Amino acid sequence: MAYCCKCGNGVQDTDRFCAKCGNEQAGSRPPSDFASSFSPRTAAVLCYVPWLGWIVAIVVLASNTFRNDRVVRFHAFQGLYLFVAWLIVQWVFKPWGFFMEGPHIPVVEIMKLALLILSIFMMVKAGEGRPYPLPVLGELAERSLAEK
Repeated sequence: MAYCCKCGNGVQDTDRFCAKCGNEQAGSRPPSDFASSFSPRTAAVLCYVPWLGWIVAIVVLASNTFRNDRVVRFHAFQGLYLFVAWLIVQWVFKPWGFFMEGPHIPVVEIMKLALLILSIFMMVKAGEGRPYPLPVLGELAERSLAEK
């Protein structure tokens, strides 16, 4: 435990100011960002984890750690758009299957399997450390990067 350099009150290592006298502490460190515990390559790979990558992508986009890292932010945007594609398949195409007559072809399951394989493929490509734009989703991610 550290002590205030002016009044001697106990302060935490991350405190910038003393709670008692308000004096700025000399060796204060700002609290670390949660995303700072990830390397850029790990953060990019985690953005494509099926069903959970969207959470990591939002954390990456909101963190200060990767604010200027275009590659990681590209993967975060593209991971979000890949998750939106999965939601569209799940919420739009799956209900249509109930209204179709005749033999049911597992179109929705095939599309979900294709998105799962695409997510795994993108995890491998993100592990290489450079952006790999998908045909439509990559263009959307590039546009999102251009907007600040």
